[in-house]
Amino acid sequence: MTDGPRPHLPGPDDTTVPLTRPDGDTRPLTRPAGDDPRDHPGPDPGPADQAPDPEPAVRVRVPARVRIMVWVVLLMAGLLALVNVVTWQTLRNEVDDRIDRALSQETGEFRDFAAVGVDPTTGRAFTDVDGLLRVHLGGQHPDRSEIIFGYVDPAPGAGVPTGRVRQGQEPLFDASADPAVRDAILQAPHARGEVATPRGPLRWEKLRVEPPEGSGNPAGWFVIGYFVDADMAGVNDTVRTLVLVSLAGLALTGAAAWWVAGRILAPIRLVRQTAAQITEEDLTRRIDAPGSDDVAALAEQFNLMLDRLEDAFSAQRRFVDDASHELRTPITIVRGHLELMGDDPEERREVVRLVTDELDRMARIVEDLLLLAKAQRPDFLRPQRVPLAELTSDVDAKVRALGDRAWRLDAIGEGDVHLDPQRVTQAMVQLASNAVRHTAPGDAIAIGSRTAEDGRTVSFWVADSGPGIAPEDRDRIFERFSRGSGAGGPGDRAGAGLGLAIVRAITDAHHGTVAVHSAPGAGAEFVLTFPTDVRSPHQ
Repeated sequence: MTDGPRPHLPGPDDTTVPLTRPDGDTRPLTRPAGDDPRDHPGPDPGPADQAPDPEPAVRVRVPARVRIMVWVVLLMAGLLALVNVVTWQTLRNEVDDRIDRALSQETGEFRDFAAVGVDPTTGRAFTDVDGLLRVHLGGQHPDRSEIIFGYVDPAPGAGVPTGRVRQGQEPLFDASADPAVRDAILQAPHARGEVATPRGPLRWEKLRVEPPEGSGNPAGWFVIGYFVDADMAGVNDTVRTLVLVSLAGLALTGAAAWWVAGRILAPIRLVRQTAAQITEEDLTRRIDAPGSDDVAALAEQFNLMLDRLEDAFSAQRRFVDDASHELRTPITIVRGHLELMGDDPEERREVVRLVTDELDRMARIVEDLLLLAKAQRPDFLRPQRVPLAELTSDVDAKVRALGDRAWRLDAIGEGDVHLDPQRVTQAMVQLASNAVRHTAPGDAIAIGSRTAEDGRTVSFWVADSGPGIAPEDRDRIFERFSRGSGAGGPGDRAGAGLGLAIVRAITDAHHGTVAVHSAPGAGAEFVLTFPTDVRSPHQ
């Protein structure tokens, strides 16, 4: 019935009970059956199977109302499960204690009777075990779930009866008459144990009975057994009822949690519906949630955030407009002066070189600013499925024309990826161009690609052997119009500081990341990491 250790009670084998004769001669009639290990640990539980939690392929948005109800139901289920388990364990321990006390009581009564050693009906001392067992069992009235019997060891030529001795009402199962069950009990090395029977587990306790010395009669056993399932049936009925009540309570708890969560979240739904009406073109709407509770505080903070967003978008628009106007005007003026330039060949050649170079630089600034502005638009990316090896080879072929460097292709990833190949190439060329500006002819520059082991991300990198980047500049270099403190290396000209900002804008549009690993004097490595399956808002 039980799988684990049971409560330990002192057994009958702790002392030897002597039989006292009328003439004062004391000889042992009973002796210990052996050690009494009442703690029989069950089989060690095996390691629990731990199924890995599967990661969802698609993030599913679960409403807050459902989450609240689920958490309340789970907590209540855990609490009710704990109550059921503790109740069942407590009731089972009480049954085990009651059975152990009953076994100890019966063996104690037989000890006391054997210690007297006199037949109360005749007043004579017992000379054989069979007579002792029959007289004692004749005065017992066991319960329906109990069985008390004795057994006298067979002995050839014995002058007294041998074999089993059982008196009293019919038990649930006569273990004394079943040789397999009886032998399992009598041959067990311990004084207490449990054996399986057709009527369930039988917990037993036995006591070895020795005849008086010199009588020549065989020894025997006194056995008391208790059918565990008879008492455990009431425990199981009680626990079954408790489980049904717990399930009903759990259903009521789930319904109550659903209703309460709906009442609590009703104002938040109002905030969400109002926020859904706010678009990129119209940031003037505000949420009206009067009151002084948490919902009103949330609405107030949301309105403040909208104020900041509106200011940021306005500032961005003004910045793009101003930058475009300020840069296009000098271009027009410079080109106008070129038409009025003199005829001196040397002067003309120098002016053309300087002015053209400056015009090209300003034009690139305009293009970069427009690109950064377009990066916020949904159509900035045009993802498509391309072979990673082909994309990497194309990038390698394009960057080698940027300068006389020791170009090296470290690795080429395998498989197909779903991203915007033009934007990825643009980011890699920008990083390679940046590496060229910070290295000298003949310096090593390495590029490569690799797919992650789980197949969910792909990485591209550009590594150079230039002067490196100071730790304090690693985050700042990705900001607009920002240049590292180490700028000005071999071949470097004062740029506008928009190249790495464009790289970060491309990685952000792909929901990827850009990281830089560098130390002053040890070169720099830029790593772009993209998901292998990027979807545009229109796909």
